[in-house]
Amino acid sequence: MEHVYRVIELIGTSTKSWEDAARNAVEAHAGTLHDIRVAEIKEFDMKVENGKVVLYRAKVSLSFKYSE
Repeated sequence: MEHVYRVIELIGTSTKSWEDAARNAVEAHAGTLHDIRVAEIKEFDMKVENGKVVLYRAKVSLSFKYSE
């Protein structure tokens, strides 16, 4: 059987780590997207205030099965 997959890009955030930021992006949408197959980390960055890291951000591409 052939399938079609859709890819969307999300940005997850965390005050703890990039790993938590990426996990938050995926898990926040796991209940609304059906059959997530692949999560690809595209980019990491941080928000800095007064010389201190205050937020980790992970840009994630999610691939999931497309259904009309």
